[in-house]
Amino acid sequence: MKSHVYVPIVLFLLVTVADGSAHDPGAPPPTWNREISRILYQRCASCHRPGGESFSLMTYQDAQPRAVAIKATVLSRQMPPWGAVKGFGDFRNDTGLTQEQISLVTDWVEGGMPKGNNPNALPAPPKFTAVPQFVVPPKAITVTGDLRLDRAIVLDGVMPGRIAQGKSIQVVAIRPDGEVDPLVWL
Repeated sequence: MKSHVYVPIVLFLLVTVADGSAHDPGAPPPTWNREISRILYQRCASCHRPGGESFSLMTYQDAQPRAVAIKATVLSRQMPPWGAVKGFGDFRNDTGLTQEQISLVTDWVEGGMPKGNNPNALPAPPKFTAVPQFVVPPKAITVTGDLRLDRAIVLDGVMPGRIAQGKSIQVVAIRPDGEVDPLVWL
């Protein structure tokens, strides 16, 4: 006669509850003077400034009336513009917001867009110099369709000639062993 041993199976579940916010609920809410101005100065002011390509976001008076739209465009990652899809490589000139920055902007808007009581917390606005006109480097490779490389290269930039509305470009590396590495998705 066979004997059966029943071993109880215990299932442990580890549940982490997070609200997705980078802002510590015990900390004071984000303010324009302390956090938001720094984010906009670093990531947005190159275009959103007097004399820039778009409306100014350099002052609280500029940004506060547009706060709900700012929140919507940063949550959708439409702003700041960055053509590459997150997760397809690291780029030294990535202008996209970090998740922490997006959470701070969201918390600021949802918290009533406070300016902040300490004017000394406001950083100095950035200074801008004329941006040199972009010139395609002489050693640039123009690619249409597939391109097979016979040696390693350092990719320092991708400048699509034209991408049709609603379409994308994906650059992948197919290694000799057949492994596919996604490099960039525009």
